[in-house]
Amino acid sequence: MPAALAVLTAGLLAFHRAVPNSVGRLGSLLEAFLPWLGLVVPVLLGLALLRRSATALVALLLPMAAWMYLFGGLLLPGADTGTHEVVAVQHNVSDENTDPAGTAGALADAEPDLIALEELTPRALPTYEKTLVTEYPYHAVRGTVGLWSKHPLTDSRLLDIKPQGLAKTWSRGLRTVVHTPHGEVAAYVAHLPSVRVRASGLASARRDESAGRLGNAVAAEKVRSVILLGDLNSTVDDRGLAPLTSRMKTAERGFAFSFPAAFPLARIDQVMTRSATVNHVRTLPATGSDHLPIAARITLG
Repeated sequence: MPAALAVLTAGLLAFHRAVPNSVGRLGSLLEAFLPWLGLVVPVLLGLALLRRSATALVALLLPMAAWMYLFGGLLLPGADTGTHEVVAVQHNVSDENTDPAGTAGALADAEPDLIALEELTPRALPTYEKTLVTEYPYHAVRGTVGLWSKHPLTDSRLLDIKPQGLAKTWSRGLRTVVHTPHGEVAAYVAHLPSVRVRASGLASARRDESAGRLGNAVAAEKVRSVILLGDLNSTVDDRGLAPLTSRMKTAERGFAFSFPAAFPLARIDQVMTRSATVNHVRTLPATGSDHLPIAARITLG
């Protein structure tokens, strides 16, 4: 039995795209938690040792190899390029956050060049603006998302990623141009629709539709370098984000599980790039949100 389970686990890791999405989006649900399949290995190792099964021990090499191939690189320390590098922080601050000033201060303490925020409310927005204005004199807000920057911003506009069936007031996308010392960068801030896990499976149709709209916008972007920051409500392994992950680079180092803050199980807060490299992502200390902030080191060019 341990040997068979080891082969099955290896198969799910290596061929997760073969798990169909037609029923309950089971493929996306598996991919959202794919790294956690690695926990099966120590459990099966214990069973194999108890049964003194040489076959099971050999079979365990398969899931170990598959996991290392997919995720082993994320465990390595990020390289310090030292040149043409910017630091970006991404955070869903929560519309129920009771300490926006403390949250803003904590994010600024990481000394990033860019701070992207989601779930901004009209009541909390002035506090974020007041707290960040000294170190981040440039900012743009559209709907419930915003970007604060140490560098000038131009051409800021609403980014329409609203799926069908939602109210006209639903506004969760922003596009602007950041004038960094290393050149212009088109910055996108997005908050994709939430997903729900139900008895019938994963309900992600609206999220997937919104991801498609966002992917089309990135594809049409004329500025060469692009940084996308946002709460995308999924991991980069989820095929529902393929319109983005097929066009952009994801983090080369770091897991940075960001949700839920009390016991992080997945990184659904993302930093992606085009014509740039996300060298490393890490989580920052908890704020008043149900998400953890993540910080990313990005090399432009």
